[in-house]
Amino acid sequence: MEVLRGIAVSPGLVIGRVFLLEDEDRRVVRRFTPAAGSAEESDRARAALQASISDLQAVKERAEREMGTEAAKIFLFHIGVLQDKSLRDPIFKRIETEHMAAEHAVDETFGDWARRFASMGDSAFTTKVNDLEDLRNRVLGHLMGEHNRTLDELKHPAIVVADDLTPSQAAGFNRELVQAFVTDRGGRTSHTAIVARALNIPAVVGVRGVDKAAQEDQAIIVDGLEGVVILDPTDEQLDRYRDRQARLERRQTVWKERASEPSVTTDGVPIRLLGNIEFPDEVAHVLEVGGHGVGLYRTEFLYLTSDREPSEEEHYNAYRRCVEQVRGMELVVRTVDLGADKYTQHRVELPERNPFLGNRSIRYCLSNLPMFKRQLRAILRASAHGPLKIMFPLITTVQELRQAKAIVRDVMEDLAEEGIPFDRNVPMGMMVEVPAAAVIASSFARDAAFFSIGTNDLVQYTLAVDRTNERVADLFTAMHPAVLRLVRDTMRGAKSRQIPVSCCGESAAELDFAVLLIGLGVRTLSVGSFSIPQVKRLVRSVSAEECARIARRALSLESPSDVSAYVRERVRKAMPGVFDSGED
Repeated sequence: MEVLRGIAVSPGLVIGRVFLLEDEDRRVVRRFTPAAGSAEESDRARAALQASISDLQAVKERAEREMGTEAAKIFLFHIGVLQDKSLRDPIFKRIETEHMAAEHAVDETFGDWARRFASMGDSAFTTKVNDLEDLRNRVLGHLMGEHNRTLDELKHPAIVVADDLTPSQAAGFNRELVQAFVTDRGGRTSHTAIVARALNIPAVVGVRGVDKAAQEDQAIIVDGLEGVVILDPTDEQLDRYRDRQARLERRQTVWKERASEPSVTTDGVPIRLLGNIEFPDEVAHVLEVGGHGVGLYRTEFLYLTSDREPSEEEHYNAYRRCVEQVRGMELVVRTVDLGADKYTQHRVELPERNPFLGNRSIRYCLSNLPMFKRQLRAILRASAHGPLKIMFPLITTVQELRQAKAIVRDVMEDLAEEGIPFDRNVPMGMMVEVPAAAVIASSFARDAAFFSIGTNDLVQYTLAVDRTNERVADLFTAMHPAVLRLVRDTMRGAKSRQIPVSCCGESAAELDFAVLLIGLGVRTLSVGSFSIPQVKRLVRSVSAEECARIARRALSLESPSDVSAYVRERVRKAMPGVFDSGED
């Protein structure tokens, strides 16, 4: 029996068996061959290099068709490296003179090149190290065979344990078979966490060493409420968690029965509860658990679940499905928030050194206008089938917001000329997720139809904490007084122009922070569908007036721990039972 702890990112309790997902790094055994076998090893290496070049040429041709000549140029570097005699000759020399096996020679030679590039200092060279690693894995794949396990190999219900999951892995698995996720890396707002919450799959991330400690088909308990993972649980632990599972099921049954109850505080203040979604299929569950619509549709998952850019029709079909399923209630469609991920970095010749502070979100859209307009055409076409709103992410200047709105109007003109119906009065708002936007919120309020506070990035950029880094996960908190003051400033800016404000960050589902949001004047909260019932339970248990008094005092405190302790103490005294788990 071994108990490991991590970050609880998607609630639920699961007892099952381990499915161990290997990472992509290939470990090569140092192997030598008899001199007589050198010719055969050279032939193997030559064949693997040529097969890899053929792979890349096919990828380049596809990229030219789908993304254009410029985007495909990145593959010229890859092909050129594999054709370069200064790489090929050392491989064959190691095989012929040192009698290394082909895998060993390839691994050693690519390692030499990577170290040489990394030591050059100039970013034009150092950023190519990852490219060399990809090429190494491609060549070794042809030599060693594709032995790495993928989620496609999962044929029975199991709990996936991995070092980490890519966005495409996290979103493209068989939902009927994956019972839970456990990863060594990740944080509360990583792709694994977001997808797990969206699909109501329990998940614990940042469990250091779990992919090394776990064994295939091992018995495992995943506690997505407390962030606990138990390998080889005892009979006593199994009984205890089965009892907790039963209590959770009873709680969920009660929540469904109460889904239609109004979301109103004890002193009569209505709080609208919306859902955050990644996939159109989630809309039904948002409504089933009592949500009033969709406050954040993260459209970038259309990109991250495929190896190519989605077409206008694929965009349109997804948005139309959402419009139809939401049945006239609120639907906020966020334009793609790409940039701080492998999707974009693999598509540029020189990957950015710090993509989180680089060409991401609205900046990426404004610098890729054909892609941006393709999405906007689809959104506007879908608006003909029912009401929706357009929301722009990571806005930092008024000029960005105005430019984005101008492009929407350009697309409207194009659609009108083509005789394609759309809603000419689609509201266009923005996310407030950088300190700059919060500080000058009153200026943005002149041009934005609404604000939505995105605490995921707002906390990250305010506290200089990488939200996907498990090493500093304990520093990532929306309870920091600086974050609270930025929320207050945003509310003041919105009030100056009487525009509505919602909070759509993951932190809105944290009950103590939700108390502060209500106290600061936020009247719309958008959270994962699993969290809607518990947030509604909170809303129906608190007084908005008391929340306001708590928020005023919290703004004067000095640390997140002081804020959290104060909120919980005051709420427990004024409104007993609010923070109870509700399992019974």
